[in-house]
Amino acid sequence: MANVLVWAIWIVAAFACLGTGIAVISFTNPFYSALSLIGNLASLAVMYLLLSAEFVAAAQVLVYAGAVMVMFLFVTAYLGNRADAPWAGGPSWQSVGAIAASAALFVEVVVVVGLKTSGRLSHQGKIDSSFGRPYEIGRLFLTDHLLAFEITSTRIAAAATIAPVVCQPRRPANGASASPPRYAITKRNMTITAPA
Repeated sequence: MANVLVWAIWIVAAFACLGTGIAVISFTNPFYSALSLIGNLASLAVMYLLLSAEFVAAAQVLVYAGAVMVMFLFVTAYLGNRADAPWAGGPSWQSVGAIAASAALFVEVVVVVGLKTSGRLSHQGKIDSSFGRPYEIGRLFLTDHLLAFEITSTRIAAAATIAPVVCQPRRPANGASASPPRYAITKRNMTITAPA
């Protein structure tokens, strides 16, 4: 009976992961996209729990769904309506890169499925009792993966520092003063705006 419950939780978490992942890229509002990403990270944490990696699941919720997503939501709220539509104006280098990355991921999935069905992936790695424990993860971060860990932490710190500078309103090129921003508070049919 316990095995059936584990499979049921895994199926729900897997479909939640797929659904929220599709929602991340299909919403046009970046705020809803970021909220969907929080759901995606939470469903991944449930899958980590099923793999007996409790520390990784807790870190997933606290670090990614907590701290990093708060930063994403802050930047999204700070940008407001000034966020550019990524697909406006035809294909760009970003859309070409996204299509190329998707194609590479698809090829990787096909190769792995082919190797698994042919029996070449039948050798299983040795997993001991320290798998997923805080000591083992800390040892790997600070020995084998120290460079990647430090690069990631400096990039996140740089993103948090640079985001307010990048999100500043643009000044006109001819030296004229920029018009002050208009703040609107809408409640039912009443709109209050800051004086221009």
